[in-house]
Amino acid sequence: MIEFSKGIYTFYIYILTNKNRSVLYTGVTGNLHKRLYQHKIKKTPSSFTARYNVEFLIYYEKYNWIHHAIEREKEIKSWSRIKKLELIREVNPNLEFLNYLFEHWF
Repeated sequence: MIEFSKGIYTFYIYILTNKNRSVLYTGVTGNLHKRLYQHKIKKTPSSFTARYNVEFLIYYEKYNWIHHAIEREKEIKSWSRIKKLELIREVNPNLEFLNYLFEHWF
């Protein structure tokens, strides 16, 4: 995963999918552990992620400056599905679910 080392805080851009890996969702957060939990429990039932059961982490990048994270989120959101999958497969070739990396925080 990509990581920049300056700054005080930690921010993440992340890509989630559903169980069948048919949907991709890109987001940004200052607390990935909490955000994954919110997706899992469908905190906002009318949201895109709740409607399509998008809760499985398949990619993330870590930043210490929010503006870098937001810029990167916007960049990735503008990409085609094929380009997003190419990015994900560089570090997660089998599109494995990575939620377990953060479950101990819930």
